[in-house]
Amino acid sequence: MTEILLPPGTRVLVTGGAGFIGSCVVRRLLSWPGVEVTTLDKIGYASDLTSIELVLEGLASSESPRHQLLKVDLADAAATDQAIRQADPDLVMHLAAESHVDRSIDGPGAFIESNVTGTFNLLQAVRRHWQELPQERQERFRFHHISTDEVFGSLGETGRFSETTAYDPRSPYSASKAASDHLVSAWHHTFGLPVVLTNCSNNYGPWQFPEKLIPVVILKAVAGEPIPLYGDGANVRDWLYVEDHVEALLLAATRGRLGESYCVGGAGDHGSASERTNRDVVETICSLMDQLRPDGAPHARLITRVGDRPGHDRRYAIDASKITTELGWKPRHSFEQGLEATVRWYLDHLSWCDKVRERAGYGGERIGTQG
Repeated sequence: MTEILLPPGTRVLVTGGAGFIGSCVVRRLLSWPGVEVTTLDKIGYASDLTSIELVLEGLASSESPRHQLLKVDLADAAATDQAIRQADPDLVMHLAAESHVDRSIDGPGAFIESNVTGTFNLLQAVRRHWQELPQERQERFRFHHISTDEVFGSLGETGRFSETTAYDPRSPYSASKAASDHLVSAWHHTFGLPVVLTNCSNNYGPWQFPEKLIPVVILKAVAGEPIPLYGDGANVRDWLYVEDHVEALLLAATRGRLGESYCVGGAGDHGSASERTNRDVVETICSLMDQLRPDGAPHARLITRVGDRPGHDRRYAIDASKITTELGWKPRHSFEQGLEATVRWYLDHLSWCDKVRERAGYGGERIGTQG
């Protein structure tokens, strides 16, 4: 997407802007002339500013003030209120969240604090800010809440999630995100806060902290270590390349109908469905590794069945026809294109992976077994 959706001088606050999807949003916003971006992030274990810093290095020195970082934990209501006053945004894109299902099984309290209490504190601060704006700015202000398809529960062999699917969260993570979705909708209906919501499928791509399936498999294959495959490997996910997701987010944030939600999935018109079983994903990565790192071939020999995740949802899939019809969004990457680009990126950035895992104290071990 080359279209610029915001005029120069627009102030955008991105919560979770140092995270995987959030940093991709920040990078895209900084590519638009004159847009001023505030990254609000508590700088947790999965946060990293490297990709944003690379963009800032490429900007003219006169443009560097277009970005500021506020290190704030949304669980701190006073600090959140102060951050909103300092950023003075015209648009808030709320991506800050604890997001790993496995970690929510081991420690659900952090997910309630961040995703529920944090969203409440943010909504309260943003509502005060919005109500105090001059009328002209108040009329164009927007709050965009970014969520997950996991709030809808688990599908059988057929069907897809849509905006009318009933909520049925199954994990502490998805329950916390469902709660945050309902809070945002309530602040719209009760207080008139101008909001838009999106629910996305599984994101993948460069700069993702290496604890999720795709980067874990790549790094295990590089190291020649056993590649864990949960259960029978037949759980299905709808895979969405992060750059495609960000294009959808920016369309929804700027052009979506207020009070509406939009589902964003990876299926497009590439002649290739975005749904894959976990086994398919792992085996495809192994095939790519055989081509790119033939010394370790066949990498599929490393695939090792392990016990399943507690309460593991069987299948996710999204019907993205609403955002396609209303806003003209379509993903530009097939799963094959996106996955190959992702594998190549991780192989070229192994030192970054080592750095962020060491900083987080995470060595690639399995988590989420305490359920």
